Amino acid sequence: MISKKLFDRLERDFELDKCSDDWQYMDFNEYISKNFKERYMGVVLDNNEEINHVYTAVFPSDHVLNMLLNSGMENILLFTHHPMNWDIRNADKVFSDINPALLPELKKKGISLYNLHVPLDKNGKYSTSLNLARKLEIEIEDEFFEYHGVKVGVYGKTSLKGPDELADKLSIIVGHKTKLWKYGSDLIKNHRVAVVGGGGNDPDVVRDVHELGINTLVTGVTVLNDFSRPVHEFEKEKKINLIGGTHYSTEKFACIAMCDYFKHLGLPCEFIEDTPILEDME
Repeated sequence: MISKKLFDRLERDFELDKCSDDWQYMDFNEYISKNFKERYMGVVLDNNEEINHVYTAVFPSDHVLNMLLNSGMENILLFTHHPMNWDIRNADKVFSDINPALLPELKKKGISLYNLHVPLDKNGKYSTSLNLARKLEIEIEDEFFEYHGVKVGVYGKTSLKGPDELADKLSIIVGHKTKLWKYGSDLIKNHRVAVVGGGGNDPDVVRDVHELGINTLVTGVTVLNDFSRPVHEFEKEKKINLIGGTHYSTEKFACIAMCDYFKHLGLPCEFIEDTPILEDME
């Protein structure tokens, strides 16, 4: 498929004209496209005129990029949820730029990068919170929490009785241990759960959860540090249970779902697994 045709289709289907984002702290070197420098969405690396194969990933990590560079393939599009890498262990800069040493190699091999952060968080068929909630078998009732002008959280009913059961279920679907901060009841109030993938342990999110009368929130980053201490205190005060599953693992299901999107367009597509950072949770 011609690259521009695919990019135009993504633009329309994910309504980039209705979204905004902010990655102004990213290194806008000569390899980053003018498109991304202006909008912080869409084409990050424009390195080929035709796309024959698509890969999806949560972050453009060295692991992901080296896998593509070593594949021997050309005319590849890498679709990611973030244009930068994440590591909460780097307290001074949790988001870091794509490895600059790999940028000329990506250009040489004809590997482009397309990014949808807010447009993929925006609730819809392929969105982060919706796909996480579906994996948890939550019967979705409605959406909540506005971020960059769009709704990115969902809530609904679970058949499970307690937050411990829900945390166990999350552990099963993500394939690693998760973290339950049991600040509230041993029972999930009215069987209703709120879900915000990624960095959803945010004061505004939790206030919305409380106002909805929900006492259990599932998200990705739940670490207790100086930055997050106030929201943990608020959850204690309001008796809201918090369940964390890492930034990567709670958002990967959207990127997996995106493979169906590209396959529907006639493009072979595969999701590249990466390593979750367990320190996201505690």
